[in-house]
Order: sequence, then structure tokens, then C-alpha cells
Amino acid sequence: MAAPPSPGYGQADNTSSSLDADAIKVETVLGHKQELRRNFGLFSLAGLGFVVANAWAATGGTIVVAIFNGGPMAVLYGLILVSIFYALISASLSELVSSIPSAGGVYHWATITAGPKYGRVTGWYAGWINMCGWLLSASSISSILGNELVAMYLLNNPGVEWKPWQVFIAFQTMNWLCCALVIFGNRYLPLINKIALWISLAGLAISILVLAIMPGQNGRKHATDAFVWTTFTDMSGWNNDGICFLLGLINAAFAVGTPDCQSHLSEEIVEPEKNVPKGIMLQIGSSFITAFAYLIALFYSINDINAVLASPSKFPTAEIYLQATGSTRGAIGLTAVLFLSTFPTLIGTLTTGGRTYWALARDDAAPGSGFFRKISPTFGSPLRATVAVSTVTTCLGIIYVGSTTAFNALVTSYVVLSTLSYAAAILPHILTGRKTIVPGPFYLGKWGWPINIASVVYIGVTCVLFCFPFVKPTTAQNMNYTSVITGGLIIFITIWWFIRGKGRYQGPKYFKEAAEALTQEGLTRAEKVASISSQEG
Repeated sequence: MAAPPSPGYGQADNTSSSLDADAIKVETVLGHKQELRRNFGLFSLAGLGFVVANAWAATGGTIVVAIFNGGPMAVLYGLILVSIFYALISASLSELVSSIPSAGGVYHWATITAGPKYGRVTGWYAGWINMCGWLLSASSISSILGNELVAMYLLNNPGVEWKPWQVFIAFQTMNWLCCALVIFGNRYLPLINKIALWISLAGLAISILVLAIMPGQNGRKHATDAFVWTTFTDMSGWNNDGICFLLGLINAAFAVGTPDCQSHLSEEIVEPEKNVPKGIMLQIGSSFITAFAYLIALFYSINDINAVLASPSKFPTAEIYLQATGSTRGAIGLTAVLFLSTFPTLIGTLTTGGRTYWALARDDAAPGSGFFRKISPTFGSPLRATVAVSTVTTCLGIIYVGSTTAFNALVTSYVVLSTLSYAAAILPHILTGRKTIVPGPFYLGKWGWPINIASVVYIGVTCVLFCFPFVKPTTAQNMNYTSVITGGLIIFITIWWFIRGKGRYQGPKYFKEAAEALTQEGLTRAEKVASISSQEG
């Protein structure tokens, strides 16, 4: 068995017994050796979840689609609706990671919940769909950062015309800078996540205060209550309020839709069966609260919605900031705050994406598995897998120069692909009677059935809706290519299955008997401790 990592590494209060128990579970229950250092604690892991979601900053960076589809009212009520369903999805995934705390995440869970007959192929699709989702997420965050940088430049230079290549250069700079931080700063990632958490919270506080105070100065006014809460504005061309509202949910789904990110670090934290579910549920709660508060302040700052939609920088949030502060410097300052708060999100996304690709390579499911499964002995991280993720992200960014429409479809596809991968793990769990895994500390019990079913129904409905055109009439320039991208990627995954998977791929393991034995051993120890405590009392 692999020697457990030193208990003093990165987490001074971890005991050797906790690390030993975690290493034992990885090898005896999951069939893998402990290769990554467990240098994360609950606070740093929750910080990663908060930073990767960074819901308030994400809504600010992707607000344009939602404003067209119903206006502020639809965005706010849509966030409430989406957060409820993502809380159910988060609970479903928390239950699975509590039983199977693997860096593979949904890929590993889908393999086991589908049972021995269909597990290999189900896990294959779940893993690769999830991996594609994280690649698109890295691309979208790089794009948001690039747009924020360009927006600040254009605000300061109003005579300069927006060009796609400007965003492309900023996109690639951010991508590789964050990749370098993930690779060379692996030892400090827990600290980076803690600092990033406080930066994001400080940025949120500053943004809300400025947006709440400045619009009331120098004769400017806040938006009316009716504009924010009761006025439904359909600028999509659908002429159907229901469809218009549902399509606008994409903004909220993008903001809170990363509940699996912490699961990919399950092999880098002590007691993951307890701590990762806590982190996931903390993430969805904090995402909703921060995004909702920010959006309220943002929408009350609008005094000319048409100017927002016609923003020359292609980044409408910057125009809202300009209206709120009444000055170019104020708008640049708030956009800079948004940029600094969003920057760590890309660090967290590349961290998660690299771990996901490494997990696939570890199980011989990825191209060049023998090369990419290696852990860097110098930095203690999946360096090669992380570089591979940034390389593919670079290629996706090239599309931006050719067509912003096509690239925006890649961004939308992230939501569809990620939720499909969640369904690939949750749906088999339902169909097999929720009996293929040993319940962990986070167990839904009788509530598991309705929670799992509601999660799958939501995913099915929204995956279809998010493939609809966002505006009508539909042209080649404004068409939603999400269905084409999703279908194309699934075809490639299928081809790769027949080339690599069907004949030689075995998939991740789960030894249920070992899990039951360890669970019983834990219960026995707890009973002994309780008995001793009662005798001493």
C-alpha cells in the first residue's frame, strides 16, 4: 500500500490516523493508491467551491442573455428557481461523494450506480461529458476575464472600436497565467483559495455599496421598484413570456452550476466523505445569497436599459457601472473590482479540470493516459493534465476570432454538458433502487427518492430548453449552436469509446464489501467511544 502523506504537510492539525484512514479507504474501497497530498481543509475547500462558482461575479459577466429574456425581474426570480433545483442536485451529488470520495467525481459515481452491466459505458460517457464541460467552463471564464480587460480599455479609450482579437489576446494571457499559478503554486492552492475568498467577498461588498449609493448622487436616480421586480420585458422576439423566461435561466444556471467542482479534490482533503458534502452545500447557499444581493444592487442602478443592451464594449455590465457612477473612472474601477474577483475563478476551474483529466488518464480512458496520469514529483500536482486542459482551452479561444456567435454557444454548452454528466450519475442511482453503494455520513434516506427524481427532471427539461434559439427570428449569426456542439461532442466520445474504451477500458472500481466493512468498523468504534463516555459520566 502506498505510504500516506506526511500529516504535517499543509494542514498542521491533521492527525496521522485521519490520513491513514483516508489512504486505506482510497486503496481498499476505490482501488487506487494515494498519490495526491491531502493539504486541503474544509475552509480552503469551501473557498475553492465559492471561488469556482463566484456566482455574483459570474452573473455580472454573463448578464446580457438574461436581460434580453425578461429583464431584471426574470433574472431575479429565475435565480431563485434555479438555486432551488441546484440545491437538490447538490444534495444528490453530496450523497454520492459521501459514499465514493474519488477525484473522478461523477465519472466514478456513474460507473458504480449504473451497476456492473452498464457501469463501464455509463461512466465513460459521464466522465467525458463532464470533462468537456470543464473545458468549456475554462474557456468561458477566460472569455469573461478577457472581455472585462477590453471593456476597461475601451471605457478609457472611447474612440477605439471593439475587435474580437483584442479579447483573444487577453483570453490567452489569462488562461496561461492561471495555468502557471495552478502548476507551480500547487502547495499554496489552499492559501490561494482562502485569499481569493476574501477578495471576492470584499469585491462584492464594494460593488454593492457603490451601486447602492452612487446612483442617487448628482441628480441621478435609482431604477423604480416596478422595473426591478414586476416589469417583464421580452426583447428576444419569442412573444411567449413562458419560453422567454425559461431561456433566461441560463444566466443563473451558469452562475450556480458548479456543484461537482469540490468532489474532484476528494483525494486532497482529510475525511472527504464528511467535508466535501459540507463544502458542496455551503457553495450553493453562498452562491445564491451573494448573486441575489449583487443583482438587486446592479438592477437598481440601471436608468437606460437600451444603452445597456447596445453597449459598444459587448460587456453590458460596464455600461451599468457607467450609469451608476456617472463617470468613466468609476465604471473602470468597478469593472476592475469585478475582474479581480473573477480572476481566481479561472485558477479554481483549471485546478478542477486538471484533476478531472488526470482521473480519466489514471483509469486509461484518456488519450496519452500513460503520459498524463503522472503526478509531478516536484510540485505534487497533475502538471501534465493541467497543461493539457489549458492547451485545449487555447484552441477553443481561437474560435473567438472567427465567430463570437460560435464561441458563445460553447459557453452555453457548458451548462448543458455539466448537468448531463450529473444526470448520468443520479439517474442510474434511481433506476438501481439506490442500492449499489454503501451510504456515507451524508445520506438522504427516504428523501433521496424525490430529491433525485426532481433533479433529473429539472436537468432533462433545461437541457432541451437551453438548445432553443435565444432570439427570434433566427439567423446563422444568432442561432444557438448548443445542440450541434453537444451532439458533436457525444459523437466524438462514442467514436473514442469504440477506439479505446470498448476493448481495453476497465473503469474505476468500488469494492462494496470493503466499504461495508469499513463502515461497520467505524460504527463499532463509535459505539465503544460512546460506551466509554457513558461509563465515565
